[in-house]
Amino acid sequence: MSPSATRVLVLNSGSSSVKYQLLDMRDSSRLAVGLVERIGEQTSRLTHTCLGSGDTREQNGPIADHEAALKAVAEELTKDGLGLDSPELAAIGHRVVHGGMFFTEPTVIDDAVLTEIERLIPVAPLHNPANLTGIRTAQALRPDLPQVAVFDTAFHTTMPESAARYAINPKIADRYRIRRYGFHGTSHAYVSRATARLLGKAPEDVNVIVLHLGNGASASAVEGGRCVDTSMGLTPLEGLVMGTRSGDLDPAVIFHLARVGGLSMDEIDTLLNKRSGLFGLCGDNDMREIRSRIDEGDEEARLAFDIYIHRLKKYIGAYCAVLGRVDAVAFTAGVGENAASVREAAVAGLEGLGLAVDPELNAVRTDRARLISPAAARVAVAVVPTDEELEIATQTYALVGTGSGSAPVGNNS
Repeated sequence: MSPSATRVLVLNSGSSSVKYQLLDMRDSSRLAVGLVERIGEQTSRLTHTCLGSGDTREQNGPIADHEAALKAVAEELTKDGLGLDSPELAAIGHRVVHGGMFFTEPTVIDDAVLTEIERLIPVAPLHNPANLTGIRTAQALRPDLPQVAVFDTAFHTTMPESAARYAINPKIADRYRIRRYGFHGTSHAYVSRATARLLGKAPEDVNVIVLHLGNGASASAVEGGRCVDTSMGLTPLEGLVMGTRSGDLDPAVIFHLARVGGLSMDEIDTLLNKRSGLFGLCGDNDMREIRSRIDEGDEEARLAFDIYIHRLKKYIGAYCAVLGRVDAVAFTAGVGENAASVREAAVAGLEGLGLAVDPELNAVRTDRARLISPAAARVAVAVVPTDEELEIATQTYALVGTGSGSAPVGNNS
């Protein structure tokens, strides 16, 4: 790799969208950011911003597929002198949702890696196909450039078997790859380390409970920089109450809905993943709208909020027990970073666990990592903005920057 190659393009390919950022890893600065939406529709839109000039451009009109989308992205970058043919581009880093137990670290992509990602499609049918499409398209555009997969599940592969296993027959579990994988791993990794820095300590010296609260939501217990438990499981449905997902549920509810309610498996899947959570409880999955409705006396919104907080408190308490010693609880993602009322309610009543928030500090709005607990609190409570793109770029550059070209992986499963 050329010494001048210090840029990393981060791609997050969804089923009908591509998010991207171009970063210069000399100082982790962003050079360009953008989003392609509604791929495959007549109303596709590409929004591109060059951070150097501050210019934002928008394209509206049909973008047929991911190949066309990435070609359009490449053209926009070229207009800013940041094209994919630049010798300063070191690698392309791809977010891949599911890596199973095979991928425990960022991995240089080759045919064997693609085959394994494809083999995991049955446990990530909504995500891995789109991730694969983005990878293959990027490879076609720059076949000479290292492409690196950074997996959402990788950070959670350090969980002990006692946390990762479900209490079902292990032969059946292994045959169908049924175990708790966890997701949002790049966010949990970034935030747990950033929280340690905020405390002036090394990650290996800190135990952190990370609460990633967005439309999708997950918690993790991080002991000395390693994940030892997380709330999401085989899929992102398990765990906390989310925007449209139910989170934890008695599995017999599914049998009941099928046998008594006559719902098909697809209908139940849609119900639990897309029409449950906050949306299912009160018809709204925007926390700002829910709080506004509560202020107006809406009891349906109040109950949804209370259920959301109750589940959150249960996980905080559970992870205090799992970790034994907790140095910090860190809130992150859209709700965690911006909803002071959620942070206050989640910690209220947990003074016996050493948790409290300072109302004035909690009310401050800023995009910087900060403590919101009283100075004398036994456990720090922090708000730490997540940066998954920077985490992907950092992991990608650390791998290709060694010049090894090897693909570190875990044990096949």
